Amino acid sequence: MGDFLSIQEVGKTFVSNEGHTRVLEHVNLEMAKGEFISIIGPSGCGKSTLLKIVAGLDTDIEGRVLLEGQLVDRPSKTRGFIFQEHRLFPWLTVEENIAADLSLADAQVKQKVNELIRLVKLEGFQRSYPKELSGGMSQRVAIARSLLRNPKVLLLDEPFGALDAFTRTHMQDALLDIWRHNETTMLFVTHDIDEAVFLATRIVVLEPRPGRIKGVLHVDLPYPRDRLSPSFQELRQLVLRTLNNDYKEEECWSI
Repeated sequence: MGDFLSIQEVGKTFVSNEGHTRVLEHVNLEMAKGEFISIIGPSGCGKSTLLKIVAGLDTDIEGRVLLEGQLVDRPSKTRGFIFQEHRLFPWLTVEENIAADLSLADAQVKQKVNELIRLVKLEGFQRSYPKELSGGMSQRVAIARSLLRNPKVLLLDEPFGALDAFTRTHMQDALLDIWRHNETTMLFVTHDIDEAVFLATRIVVLEPRPGRIKGVLHVDLPYPRDRLSPSFQELRQLVLRTLNNDYKEEECWSI
């Protein structure tokens, strides 16, 4: 599919006083530039761990990850990470949170921050504090902050999981707008099948722990996607059958 991001034979075992826990095993995935991949699987199958490995936050692994041919062995501004919780600094305003450790006194930083505020549709809230924002607005700030340094890959770990259904749907639309505008490669973890089908160009289904890739489904539906359409529902059912081992391998396997 592409060698922009290459995950090669990645495995991970956690060691504790209680023993060894095998979390990931023989994970291989090739990702093209500008692609949007959703990762779905049962709890504990290593989805979040895989994101941390791609981010360079966990390097005690088997196998390797390459980004444009370069080994991922540490965190880098080339990879942005968005958590389920927005993790904003409560004492900073929206624009200060987006700028993070960069100074708004720098004209170029200020211009970029203003562009991102427009992109995530938070005009008028530049000087608001996190306590004055809704959950969806706070996640927009987190997304804007992650885009400030123009990452090549944006890693999203269930970023909308804590939001109500209405806000979650709205944020999915907003994320697609950002993806199309910035052409940023997205790797998105979710437990929500509808969310995966609505967003992704491909869906990676992981097995229960230790997480292995069970199948990769291409989502050829045009954007914007109609959740009620027969083709959407057919794909949704295929993801569900893959998760439940009720599928034919040729229906979904493709890497």
